[in-house]
Amino acid sequence: MSSLGTIYQVIDTLSKDKGIDAKVIREVVKDAMLVAARKHFHTTEDLVAEMDETTGALHIFSVKHVADPVVDADKEISLSEARRQDPNAVVGGEVRFPKRTEMLGRIAAQTAKQVILQKVREAERENIYSEFSGRVGELVTCIIKRVDPGFELVADLGKTEARIPKKEQSRIESFSVGDRVRCVIKSVEKAGKNAGVIVSRAAPELVMRLFEQEVPEIYDNTVVIKGCAREAGERTKIAVSSRDRDVDSVGACVGMKGMRVQSIIRELRGEKIDIIEFNDDPVVFATHALSPAKISRVTILDPIGKHMEVIVDDSQLSLAIGKKGQNVRLAAKLLGWRIDIKSEEEKRQEVESQMAALVVPGAPVAVLVDHGVPEALVEKLMEAGVATVETLGSMTPEQLEEIPGIEAEMVEKIQEAVMGYYGQFESGGEAETAAPEAVETAAEPQEQQEQSVTIDTAQSPAGAETLEKEQG
Repeated sequence: MSSLGTIYQVIDTLSKDKGIDAKVIREVVKDAMLVAARKHFHTTEDLVAEMDETTGALHIFSVKHVADPVVDADKEISLSEARRQDPNAVVGGEVRFPKRTEMLGRIAAQTAKQVILQKVREAERENIYSEFSGRVGELVTCIIKRVDPGFELVADLGKTEARIPKKEQSRIESFSVGDRVRCVIKSVEKAGKNAGVIVSRAAPELVMRLFEQEVPEIYDNTVVIKGCAREAGERTKIAVSSRDRDVDSVGACVGMKGMRVQSIIRELRGEKIDIIEFNDDPVVFATHALSPAKISRVTILDPIGKHMEVIVDDSQLSLAIGKKGQNVRLAAKLLGWRIDIKSEEEKRQEVESQMAALVVPGAPVAVLVDHGVPEALVEKLMEAGVATVETLGSMTPEQLEEIPGIEAEMVEKIQEAVMGYYGQFESGGEAETAAPEAVETAAEPQEQQEQSVTIDTAQSPAGAETLEKEQG
């Protein structure tokens, strides 16, 4: 293949276009020619390829090892035969026999071409990976090259192409071929589905890099970005902290008349940005993160599991939760805590239900056995769902007769037993604790009766006169 004298020129062109070392491409070409030769000669011999540095011609040799005796004729040769080719051959050395390459033909050339392209692609991927793998998270400017099916964008990064998948695009943005866009490098992979460089317009790192460019205090490390939570196209919350007590971290990011943050909002096509002051105390930080809502109080439920409860005024609940839960969702991402938001009314109802659960239940209806109610009758009451004496005492005779198996004479016996149960507390002075309602309706103290009479007569002189006549 001496006609390949211009191959050096082809290799140099390919090296410049792909950014691959020319030595790597020369090795690739040699490997491709060896694959083509093995396919053409159908041999198991050891083959090597060499390139003439003067003419650029490729030569293929069959290599055999000098052995005595010969075990594998395809790979070994006797000393006597080896010395016909090379008089200086010795046992243990090797001898090369040139192969005719002009007979490889069109199929072999096509095979070589496929191998060369595959090897070049592999070398290109390796080159891209080594250059961009250490630049993940870096802000880059690229030009939209084409739009692939599935709305995936392909952008030109100069030395290579980068992909912008649909999920890495902002919902409110659309680009055309030739548009210049700023993105962050999301990932770099050698092989697989995501092989190559993936850049993003939806990553939180994009907002962080834009702030680093717009705010000198962040660039010189006076103000530090502590975290960023983002829902691309909707809203971003970014937490910042100042290392200099004389520098306001939030004010530095907002800028004079909001110029700095407005510049970033324009870059993100109007996406809302909340700049929040970072605090090491999660309670204070949560109060800032849930802005613009005003927080009443924050309770840490589980410090290890990072779970907190936030109480807000009823009028602030919808503002704290945000549209479709966006505000609290972003705040939770920013804090790294699970946040439960409740209104004052919800918390009050919850406390009331908990208090009600702590109330001691009424006396079981079975205690009436000691007051003359047969056990069989108690079982019928319990089957009907009457479990406590208090429930039984609040039922009318008609309601009791509706219970299966209870007749009119049984009703009277039940009522006597209930009165006997409450009566035992009156003499012991425990009526208020055991049955408050029964005590209030049984008999009021004499002092209270006199007071009620005095109030009534004071309001009606006629009534007082009548009362005096009756008493006389």
